[in-house]
Amino acid sequence: MGKISRISIVLVGLILGASLVSCDDGSAGARDAAKQLASAVSALDVGSVAFDGKDAGAANEQLNEVFKALDPAKPAVESGEPTLDSGTATVPLNYTWTVGSGEWKYTTSAELKKSGDQWLAVWNPATLVPGLAAGEILGTLSQSPARAEILGAGDAKLVTYRPVVNVGIDKPLLASADPAASAAELAQLVGVDPAAYTEQVQAAGPEAFVTAITLREDGRTITDDQIGEIPGARAISDSLPLAPTRTFARALLGTAAEANAEQIEKSGGALNAGDTTGTGGLQQQYDAQLRGSNGIQVYAEKAGLTAEERQALPNGGRRSIFQLEMKVGTPLKTSLDPNLQQLAEDILGKVGPASAIVALRPSSGAVLAAASGPGSNGYDTALLGQYAPGSIFKIVDSLAMIRNGMTPESTVECPATLTVDGRTFKNAEGYPASSLGSVTLRDAFAHSCNTAFINARDTVSQAQLEAAATSLGVAVEAPALGAGAFLGSVPGEATGTEHAASMIGQGKVLMSPLAAAIMAGSVAKGAPVSPQLVLNPGADEAAAAGTSATPSAGSTASASAPAPAPASGTPVTATEAAALADMMRAVVTSGHTGFLASVPGAPVAAKTGTAEFGSENPPKTHAWIVAVHGDLAVAVFVEEGGLGATVSGPLLKEFLTAAG
Repeated sequence: MGKISRISIVLVGLILGASLVSCDDGSAGARDAAKQLASAVSALDVGSVAFDGKDAGAANEQLNEVFKALDPAKPAVESGEPTLDSGTATVPLNYTWTVGSGEWKYTTSAELKKSGDQWLAVWNPATLVPGLAAGEILGTLSQSPARAEILGAGDAKLVTYRPVVNVGIDKPLLASADPAASAAELAQLVGVDPAAYTEQVQAAGPEAFVTAITLREDGRTITDDQIGEIPGARAISDSLPLAPTRTFARALLGTAAEANAEQIEKSGGALNAGDTTGTGGLQQQYDAQLRGSNGIQVYAEKAGLTAEERQALPNGGRRSIFQLEMKVGTPLKTSLDPNLQQLAEDILGKVGPASAIVALRPSSGAVLAAASGPGSNGYDTALLGQYAPGSIFKIVDSLAMIRNGMTPESTVECPATLTVDGRTFKNAEGYPASSLGSVTLRDAFAHSCNTAFINARDTVSQAQLEAAATSLGVAVEAPALGAGAFLGSVPGEATGTEHAASMIGQGKVLMSPLAAAIMAGSVAKGAPVSPQLVLNPGADEAAAAGTSATPSAGSTASASAPAPAPASGTPVTATEAAALADMMRAVVTSGHTGFLASVPGAPVAAKTGTAEFGSENPPKTHAWIVAVHGDLAVAVFVEEGGLGATVSGPLLKEFLTAAG
């Protein structure tokens, strides 16, 4: 019985094996050959593919010639299930291309032919693109939309297309004139490097127009007549997306110009030669929203057509096979008031060191002006600067003290000097003797008594300082701002002299001018101000949220400033804010900013700040002042100033008076 069973098992195995062999109709080999072909086409390298009657090297050259216009893009190609018929197999190849901002998908058929035990690919251009004939290649046409505008309050056009002229040498116009001589003369006229421009002109082809400089049409002083006197020189009218002036909010807005080779390479196919793209500021952050997307046509044409042949053929000999419609960009809306922004920039134009003026509307959080002076050398000091705030931080101290039970009428001690762990702190030069000794908190605040606030260190912890700061909208995230910014940093832990220094806005306490304006604005509003600059971040909203903490040149900041809190813990209340506003008003009525009393309109309330930095003796100082004037909160900062009252104060008065 056992012997019979063993024989039966062997017979079943032989029958099953024979069945499996008979089912192998060659589809497995065809499937493998198809996968190899798909993988090779995906890599745009079919040099290792075995073809039927076609040299693989020649096939590879033709493939790359067909797809050259789509470089650097490569297709994703997947093979389907082969269909066999008498030693041949037909296999679907599914292509997916990324073309600009869109996807191009299609399916072709590849033919395989069996030769012995091997499946060979049959070369056919239609395997690459449906209907592609022998000798045809692909080409592309791109159409770029005009860049969208950046708008300010009331949809004022901050950045829009404005007329310019491209001044340069048009080499066909040179005739027999010396290109080098003309280039040097034009460079001298427009103020560019003669040697570099001459080299550029000489290296360009005989039909080239070589731009020396692009000038705004409005207000240009170099005339067409002056340009025309130079052989080969001319001015070509054009338009570019520009702000009202070359310096208007430049650090904040950024610039837009023709993409360079590096930007094109890094764009992953999103940018082509001739496209306009943003560099720095909002232009770069919202580039995709402003730029829109190019319209792209992929077409097939016979390779090597002459201009005459192309002209004689319908549609220039081009057969469209894929079309991606152009999408116009969306204007970026901001809260910037162009008049206040220009006013701030005009005032800062006479300041040598890095400087900033930030103005916002406390009721809504709208940022109306964010100007960085010429001394900032293009850096966005207004939003990104990280500096010790000095005595303007006493607004935060005072809130913490009020929460511990004090009022503006409470008595504090203001000695001439105070020593903490061997370090001596003192008041600013010229501090009035009448305000020393036992004084009210309001008086200590109005005259900015350092020693009085340092004396409070035993009752106000560092954690309470941090909490008070976040209550005023400082050192928190600003998801509604829509722009990179630093909103302050207040460590939650500090002891000894570091805690004492924090009480007068030094140590590791840092603010930007924007953060200082938010702090003052929160006092005016009676609640934390949530700043808003970009009103329609759109698709870029996620990238715009949060803050950026890049230190400025010369900043006292560390690159490892603590991360901001997601939101304030216990928001400042209207009652607390009223007490702070009372003390800020005292800075004007009885303190050292009496010059602000003459500002027309609503009463001004303010606080000055002077923060020492560096190792020089005497040390350099940052000059600060913040103020509220009706529904306007302003911060003025000068990186290397004297006292806040004497350096930043007059700038503030000029701004408030002109702002009305």
